[in-house]
Amino acid sequence: MKTVKAGSVVFANNKPLVYIGGPCVIEGEKEYLFAARSIYALVKKTGRQFVLKASFDKANRTSVDAYRGPGIKEGLRIIAEAKAMLKVPVLTDIHEPWQAEIAAQTADILQIPAFLCRQTDLLLAAGKTGKVINIKKGQFISPASISDAIKKIESTGNHKILLTERGTSFGYGDLIVDMRSLQIMKETEYPVIFDLTHSLQKPGGLAHGTGGDKRFAFTLAKCAAAAGIAGLFFEAHPNPSKALSDGANSLDFKEVVKMLKQTIIIDEAAKKCLKI
Repeated sequence: MKTVKAGSVVFANNKPLVYIGGPCVIEGEKEYLFAARSIYALVKKTGRQFVLKASFDKANRTSVDAYRGPGIKEGLRIIAEAKAMLKVPVLTDIHEPWQAEIAAQTADILQIPAFLCRQTDLLLAAGKTGKVINIKKGQFISPASISDAIKKIESTGNHKILLTERGTSFGYGDLIVDMRSLQIMKETEYPVIFDLTHSLQKPGGLAHGTGGDKRFAFTLAKCAAAAGIAGLFFEAHPNPSKALSDGANSLDFKEVVKMLKQTIIIDEAAKKCLKI
């Protein structure tokens, strides 16, 4: 079973669940820093390890008119400020090979978006930075197929890899989470993450935007924690109805507290079961 470190945070499928959280996209410096500080404080109270999630560009928005973010230069400046303020590792997604080296100067974890998990040049560029690489499993591939993405990163000499489940396309405008995926990806020995809030999406569910159904948030979070995985990824916003991206799936801060309490109880039991 492999262990991957990002700063002082340790990811392993037999270690306590790590939480990766933050707003979907940087909406502004003041707004992002407030949300980052608030989410960090909620996780810190639990004693669990935390990685701050940040996006400087949402390049795969449904509509050309949708808000994407401040861009790489301004976004990374804000991310660096948040990292210095909270003193925690930071994860950010990249969409093009040229962004890898630049983002790696600030971020501790580079994330490969699900839609781009087969993009060889992007994976190779990310791997060559030597940073921890979080590969999101595409909605269109089987969990076993993630091995090909792993091999691309490994070919660069980088074995600091995380694997994330975020749902599978199920007909038009819906995703389904096959919990077998967590076990199948765990068989690679790499740490597995469950992306809770993106798994709630209904792609194109708002005609010209992505919708979602938060009714299933706590059920999916508890099921994933019971599988004995390394981390749980979530997006949160002080007022999801006003969020500029993925508001339908984002947790508010009260929901974050509930999710943390429920999943920690289950994670502790799951990790004891792994020793039996």
